[in-house]
Amino acid sequence: MTRFLDRIDAGWRLGERLQELRGADVVVLGLPRGGVPVAAGVAHALNAPLDVIIVRKLGVPRQPEFAMGAIGEGGVRIISDEIVAMARVSPRELAAIEERERAELARRAQRFRGARAPLPMAGRIVVVVDDGVATGSTARAACRVARAHHPAGVVLAVPVGHTDAIESLRGDADEVICLSQPRSLTAIGEWYEDFSQTTDEEVVNLLADAASGTDPPSARPPSARPPSADPPGTDAPGTDAPGTGPPGTGPPGTGARGAAADPVGPGPADRDVVLYAGAVTLAGHLTMPAGAAGLVLFVHGSGSSRLSPRNRMVAGALNSAGLGTLLFDLLTPAEEIDRGNVFDIELLAQRLAEVTRQLDYPGLRVGYFGASTGAAAALWAATEPGSEVAAIVSRGGRPDLAAARLPRVSAPTLLIVGGADQPVLDLNARAQRALRCPNSMVVIPGATHLFEEPGALPAVAHQARAWFSTHLAAAGSGTAG
Repeated sequence: MTRFLDRIDAGWRLGERLQELRGADVVVLGLPRGGVPVAAGVAHALNAPLDVIIVRKLGVPRQPEFAMGAIGEGGVRIISDEIVAMARVSPRELAAIEERERAELARRAQRFRGARAPLPMAGRIVVVVDDGVATGSTARAACRVARAHHPAGVVLAVPVGHTDAIESLRGDADEVICLSQPRSLTAIGEWYEDFSQTTDEEVVNLLADAASGTDPPSARPPSARPPSADPPGTDAPGTDAPGTGPPGTGPPGTGARGAAADPVGPGPADRDVVLYAGAVTLAGHLTMPAGAAGLVLFVHGSGSSRLSPRNRMVAGALNSAGLGTLLFDLLTPAEEIDRGNVFDIELLAQRLAEVTRQLDYPGLRVGYFGASTGAAAALWAATEPGSEVAAIVSRGGRPDLAAARLPRVSAPTLLIVGGADQPVLDLNARAQRALRCPNSMVVIPGATHLFEEPGALPAVAHQARAWFSTHLAAAGSGTAG
């Protein structure tokens, strides 16, 4: 069955499946928050407008998970009189629950759209999108709310859903599209490589870019957009991190260009940061152990992000060896929707080089850890004039995408490839022959491209830690392996 890199990747795959709707009068509606990045990919693939569909289930008192109805924008109200009677819900109780949920619905609508009005649905084909379906209750409410707006048709589109739940929804939509229908579904996140939490800010940004009518979507700096409303302790980058203002306006000690330029001092640093690449603001996370021996920048591949659980696992292994790590996004959420951007190696390499130049750690050597297409960007950036990168590690990389630059790479380079990832194994073998720098290739037996097999990712982390510990401690001391 189909698995997905992240929600944007899932949206593009859904969009390919829905191509017969391209050119029709379609509006794509994402269920916030996780359904909106998926819907953004669908909308981009269909060249259709994007909006959210905000619904609130009305739960039975003392059993809120048991819905007796739902409400939506525009005064839509769907009540099951049978359930209300069976649960003996009084009119006063029903009114109180509805009032509370109506207030929450209005708050979310204002948060996500601001002053913009909802897109009209009447007479149009409405595509309702979520990132997955477990029980189907939310998707069912969304389809019924959409139906109440008198559309020409309702299509429910999801990347993954429990087979029984998907079948139960076919009576609520004119068509149900689901790319993967497992009979056993423990968690939606199991079907994604990166299922990190979608923040309010990401939803706001995606909707704002869609409303601006740009194609590809604009790259307006998030610092110019509404702040995130995520609770403390989430993985979302906080907009109150140092350096959120224009370049050169960060607080004292942050350097001229951003929060990553935080001088090494006593005690560890472990915080979200904001970086700049021209007019674009990029989110990142910096971890710097006290007395760090070097700093490794992570360059993720297409469809992934700074929140990639695989890169974070490797970063943790490097931190335990006394190495600093900087995980950051090379593209804004809106830019990632355009698949051309995620394969624009020159663009990614330029941004990586610019972020590297912002670092303010005198005397601390820098390494690059690149995954998939990110490895090509790392190799490319390492050949830019003035680059002082001391070591590179590629995990399941695509060095062929930087083929013309390979003979000019001078930093010691380690290529890590899965033994069962034959096409990429062949590409790396050819790339190794083109490299003139000290280099080595390590094959993890039985591992596929995502290194999902037991023990595969720890093996990657072990190899990366050894390589960086050696070459960041003494740049240029490595020998070809």
